Amino acid sequence: MNSADVETTAKTLTVLNPFDLSPVDTVAENTAADVDAALATAHALFRDRAGWMPVHERLAVLERTAALMEQRAGQLTETAVREGGKPIADTRAEVMRAIDSVKATIAALRSEAGETVPMGLTPATGHRMAFTQREPVGVAVAVSAFNHPLNLIVHQVAPAVATGCPVIVKPAADTPLSCLAFIDILHEAGLPKDRAQVIVTSDNAVAERLVTDSRVGFFSFIGSAGVGWMLRSKLAPGTRCALEHGGAAPVIVTGDSDVYEVREALLKGCFYHAGQVCVSTQRIFAHTKIATRFATQLAMKASGLTVGDPMNPETEIGPLIRPAELDRVHDWVAEAVAGGGQLLTGGEKLTDTLYAPTVIFNAPKDCRLMTDEVFGPVVCVDPWFNIQDALDRANSLPTAFQAAVFTRDVERAMQIANGLDASAVMVNDHTAFRADWMPFAGLRQSGLGTGGIPYTMRDMSVDKMIVLRTDSLDAPADAEPE
Repeated sequence: MNSADVETTAKTLTVLNPFDLSPVDTVAENTAADVDAALATAHALFRDRAGWMPVHERLAVLERTAALMEQRAGQLTETAVREGGKPIADTRAEVMRAIDSVKATIAALRSEAGETVPMGLTPATGHRMAFTQREPVGVAVAVSAFNHPLNLIVHQVAPAVATGCPVIVKPAADTPLSCLAFIDILHEAGLPKDRAQVIVTSDNAVAERLVTDSRVGFFSFIGSAGVGWMLRSKLAPGTRCALEHGGAAPVIVTGDSDVYEVREALLKGCFYHAGQVCVSTQRIFAHTKIATRFATQLAMKASGLTVGDPMNPETEIGPLIRPAELDRVHDWVAEAVAGGGQLLTGGEKLTDTLYAPTVIFNAPKDCRLMTDEVFGPVVCVDPWFNIQDALDRANSLPTAFQAAVFTRDVERAMQIANGLDASAVMVNDHTAFRADWMPFAGLRQSGLGTGGIPYTMRDMSVDKMIVLRTDSLDAPADAEPE
């Protein structure tokens, strides 16, 4: 694209409350010219080694950021609820996680460093010492998702600040306000404004221009697999990347499990944030001994969940992010039921934005609910008799992320955990469990690389090795200096 072709006319983006579709705020959209300016600024900062922020200054910024977030937790919570629709009780927990993620970044920055590399192991490597030190990989570009509008941004931006990477972040067009609030806090905490910039756009061409530029050193993406893999294919040579997508997370429940305990443990994993989570429990394979009873109990509990206004403290399930997503989820449910699946509860639009928690028993193996990520409040329960059959079905998709197994038998738990295609297996817990410092990685089409604060910091760093040659090394302690 020539400079004459760069769009310079700004548009306005209206952020809607996904519950009642009322306007929350308006934000000026950035243009292609803004992208070029942001990249030029960030790249110039990276190339100016003399201007790199020392570690103690980065630590101070992050420490002040955590303190400011704690002071404004209520405001951050309200903003995230209004733009994202996650129930307020869950959003409060997200804000607390985001604050802890900043603190985890501080802890990693204080403890993660280079290492010594052995020398003198052969005659040719004598009289040398070697060590590594970490440097920023380059300009970091982060493209984020809507479902955790604050904590996801923190996971992508705080490690960049810690490692010294100038960062440009593009939040989801549905939920830009939490991102803007966090970046403002970073600036208030002392981070120079050019070191963390925001690009807000609903124009895919503008976003692609940001990602594929040769000045990008590291690309962090959280979102759909189709978009993530497409953007990766267009990265400039040399750009590193990490992709976090999703999948239809499987759970295997053995016949010795307590139906009621499993029901309580899985309820959150199935319906947290109306199922709009990349590791939300979607496919439950239960032994035939308990499958019908378990599915009935899960449906009974799901039907009693409070669905409504996410600002109401009593609400357990809020809206889907857009009415079009609700229509899509309903189509998938209708397909499964038409194919012979037994609808135990739900399967209906409560409003244009709210969908009833849905449980389907014995859904067709080839329906979309069993093959693709639904990203809605829907779960399928499928009976099994032979464990290998259950594992084969659980592993049958091109996606693989987190999985779970429920059993009272430790040996069986390990057998099944070892047989599941997953980057993490939860034993007697739901698939959506996550701590912000633990590795978080999608396999196959579910992603590339490893998320989690310390792992992202490593991705955004380069280990530079220094090899020092001196004749004084390996010399006898009593040798006379020349």
